[in-house]
Amino acid sequence: MRFPRLRRVLMGGALLAAGTLVHAATPAVAAADPVQVTVNTRAGLAAVPDTGIGVNHAIWDTTLGSDPVADLLKDAGVQMVRYPGGSYADIYHWKTHTAPGGYVAPDTDFDTFMRGARRTGAQPIIIANYGTGTPQEAAEWVEYANVTKGYGVKYWEIGNENYGNGHYGSQWEADDHADKSPDEYARNVVAYSQAMKAKDPTIKIGAVLTTPANWPDAITAAGDPGSWNQRVLSIAGPSIDFVILHWYPGQTGVADMLTKTAHIDDMMYLLKRQIAQYAGAGSSRIGIAVTELSSTVGTNTQPGALFAAEAYTRLLEHGVFTVDWWNVHNGMGTVSQIAGHTDYGDWGLLSSAQCSGDVCQPPFNTPFAPYHALDMMSVFARPGDQLVRAAATDPLVSAHAVRRADGEVAVLLVNKDPDASREVALDYAGFAPAAGAPVVHSFTNGAAGVTSAPAGTATAQTLPPYSLTTVVLRPASAPAGLPGAPGRPEASAVTDTTATISWPAATAGSRPIAKYEVHRQFGAVSEQWGETSGTSFTVRNLRPGTRYTVNVITRDTGGGTSWSSEPVTFTTGSPAQSSCSVRFTDNNDWGNGYIVGLDVTNTGTEPLSDWTLAFSWPTDWQQINGGWSATWAQEGRTVTVKAPAGAGPLAPGATVSAGTVASYSGPNVLPALFTLNGRTCTTL
Repeated sequence: MRFPRLRRVLMGGALLAAGTLVHAATPAVAAADPVQVTVNTRAGLAAVPDTGIGVNHAIWDTTLGSDPVADLLKDAGVQMVRYPGGSYADIYHWKTHTAPGGYVAPDTDFDTFMRGARRTGAQPIIIANYGTGTPQEAAEWVEYANVTKGYGVKYWEIGNENYGNGHYGSQWEADDHADKSPDEYARNVVAYSQAMKAKDPTIKIGAVLTTPANWPDAITAAGDPGSWNQRVLSIAGPSIDFVILHWYPGQTGVADMLTKTAHIDDMMYLLKRQIAQYAGAGSSRIGIAVTELSSTVGTNTQPGALFAAEAYTRLLEHGVFTVDWWNVHNGMGTVSQIAGHTDYGDWGLLSSAQCSGDVCQPPFNTPFAPYHALDMMSVFARPGDQLVRAAATDPLVSAHAVRRADGEVAVLLVNKDPDASREVALDYAGFAPAAGAPVVHSFTNGAAGVTSAPAGTATAQTLPPYSLTTVVLRPASAPAGLPGAPGRPEASAVTDTTATISWPAATAGSRPIAKYEVHRQFGAVSEQWGETSGTSFTVRNLRPGTRYTVNVITRDTGGGTSWSSEPVTFTTGSPAQSSCSVRFTDNNDWGNGYIVGLDVTNTGTEPLSDWTLAFSWPTDWQQINGGWSATWAQEGRTVTVKAPAGAGPLAPGATVSAGTVASYSGPNVLPALFTLNGRTCTTL
């Protein structure tokens, strides 16, 4: 947690202020047409981990580790707890239980924390002090925790938000190192890892990265050969087991904040690409942890709950092994009215019972709305479940789903409309639900908790305004002896139009394996690319510069099918030879914009007159602003670059250079496909 977002108070709480949007309550009015929701159990995503639902604890919280708090976290299904609390980690010395320059509450030491974690039944994740500590201090902590006390603490982060040490201009994170560059942080991560694993080689070490499209991602400081992520991964990649992100999405109000979860798919795509590109051989072993997350408005009312459920689910779909909410207790901020209820501007899950003027919070430890979102998550996605694709036709309704080992399917539905309910029509691929009313778990605006009761049908549900709904469906039949799912596939020999998909063989069930089916995911729809009796398949006729997500299913000789494999995502390249080539460069990136350098070369044999280059942005949040040395225009996502008036033909072998200023408000995936006068170019 950054110090600029945190004002310390003497009694050990923290006060966080966030922008809010006041929304007056209005009567619930059902939308006219049913929302179509498709659940595709053949389109598998990641498995649900046993550490997925996490929270942050902080040493300035006077009730850290107490029985009532531990029990409340257990009741919500919390599986991981983080200690000692954000930026405090870089000033905290565990042996003396001190944090020079910060407040440390009594009875919040490491052993007290561990007692609470064990009572909750959650795994700990510990932040070793990088800013004012040493590898030796961290190693002694590992030895005390796992050798002396036998706590078995598996996950250890090296520092908190160490890019906030002033190297990029903003400073909130303590850092006593003379060199504050990413290279120095990475070298120290290697030293910490070696020292700590010498005490317990079974632990997992995590390094701090910046979240794609969040400051200072993509920024290169003076004298650095690359950005923070590039340098940290390049140097420390072989010495780490996971990477660490924090995500506090910026917003202009409640409605805008609730759209930010749409950034997660591209955010994870960019991060995984960075890991694969920079972390060296075997980088696929590196896990991803989001150890701080919060809504930035409506933090203790229903918008915060909707955001929490949606963000946790989307991140888990991408294989993140823990998502940790900030914070258990935090303190009162700016008071406002949101969706008919008082929002105290409190980033905690539980009330701190504070007052501001004549407005007081509810009694101490009263759960706020995001707490109930975590409770809903524990109902929806259980360890070992497989997340699968689901989609809704209404932009204000989100759908997610899991399949379970016992044959059940659970569907999480989020209605982000504060005023109107939604009638939902559900359809299933690869699953036949049983007749009768399913069990429905619901958390509505202003409710005191999640309620559960049979309601509706497997194909029709009503979603109240501003609500979370989980529908648990039994299968019409539960076939036994089905084959196992194939292992996670990999893509190799990827060209502009072909790719080879390979996977570890599945285990047969009661009948022999007949074949494997390779499917491409189109949202919640699958397209079968082909089938084979082997464990690899080459697909052809792909589109250049296009991202594909693929999974594999086992089918036995009786027609029985397995769960789907986890997916693999890859992007095709451009033609090795073409009559044109394009170099598109991201220059001088400042975090939400950059200068585009564009070089277009005629590699053909004929001159080109009145040429037009075209490409499409991968997302809706990318935009050109002006341009030079050519005529630039954008309509929707499509950008055209035309020869300037009066320019002569582009001769064979000649290059024309142009540029524009591009801006982005989400993950900045660069375009990969360019056409010149309709012909696909080689991308350099």
